[in-house]
Amino acid sequence: MACRISELVLECADPERLAVFWGEVLGYAEVGREADGSIELGPPGGPSPVLVLSPHQDPPKGPVRLHFDVNATDRGQEEELARLLALGAVPADVGQTGEEPWHVLADPEGNVFCLLARRVAPA
Repeated sequence: MACRISELVLECADPERLAVFWGEVLGYAEVGREADGSIELGPPGGPSPVLVLSPHQDPPKGPVRLHFDVNATDRGQEEELARLLALGAVPADVGQTGEEPWHVLADPEGNVFCLLARRVAPA
């Protein structure tokens, strides 16, 4: 037997704002809400994991040890980069050299993620 990831929880100051951003980035829709203000996003009718945006007002402490990597499904990396920037992502510097085949970005609350070069099939 083994486990599988069913939810990824991202603590954030403004779940509504990040739900719009990550919903557009991933093509996810709202699949639930919790009494504490958390918003669950997932692929419409699709498999797990879901992304849970959980309200949290304390600023993050220390370096982030986990980040998302995303791949475009229907366009090239540079076209996808332009789309992500238009949605509100910003370039982020985590010490990369500039020679990497990926782009390091941050969402509207500063959560770092990478746009990889390889195109993947939609889920």
